Amino acid sequence: MIWEPAMLSLQVTLVASVLILGLGLGLGIWLARTHFPGQIFVSTLLNLPLVLPPSVVGYFLLLALGRGSPIKEWLGIDLLFTWQAGAIASAVVALPLMVESTRAAIASINPELEAAARTLGSSELEVLWRITIPVAQRGILAGFGLSVARGLGEFGATLMVAGSIPGRTQTLPLAIYDAVQSQRYGLANGMVLMMTAIAFALLWWVRLLEGKRELGTGNRRKGQRQQKRGTRKSDVIADITDHPDVSRFAPLDTVHCDRS
Repeated sequence: MIWEPAMLSLQVTLVASVLILGLGLGLGIWLARTHFPGQIFVSTLLNLPLVLPPSVVGYFLLLALGRGSPIKEWLGIDLLFTWQAGAIASAVVALPLMVESTRAAIASINPELEAAARTLGSSELEVLWRITIPVAQRGILAGFGLSVARGLGEFGATLMVAGSIPGRTQTLPLAIYDAVQSQRYGLANGMVLMMTAIAFALLWWVRLLEGKRELGTGNRRKGQRQQKRGTRKSDVIADITDHPDVSRFAPLDTVHCDRS
């Protein structure tokens, strides 16, 4: 009973993750590298799902996918109350996290790196693929991890457009709600533990990425400071001997250094 909604959640999250990665990466790069009138309006519009109640997002999706919409009337595609509608709802709700993380990571790249690649004859696509994305990859991956975790736990918008049909559209969050309503607390406990473990693993991975990024930023800043002050030998030795890890294992009177 627990594996059916779990497998459906995995299927919905996998499709939503593909949408999040493609749309979030493209929109984040676009917002970070272009400036146009109305950019603040577009950025605010993309972030609306973060602050709107999920039921409101679900209502907008009903209008976009339901009767009278171009998707249904012009293309003849009926997505309501299918698992595909649940995947779209999860992607829409989680997309702002990916867009903002990508935009911030790319905006923080030193433009001289990209300019140097252009002077060596690289095209814009080569600069993007070989310089921009690799340098910003930790921020992009952190945003992707947060988006996947948010999409996995999506409830309100998914219920509005996909319903809670066992075996067809009932994902883990919807199954937990249904189990509590029918007082099957043992089943609810098992699914809650599974959701908590997956979310914890994703957030742990994001924190590891952020820790590496902060360490890299700190090393770059330290290198810039040393370069600015001429990287004198005495300053470098002072940094080493004053470091708490070094002084703990090697008393200062045993460290032979010349600070003159």
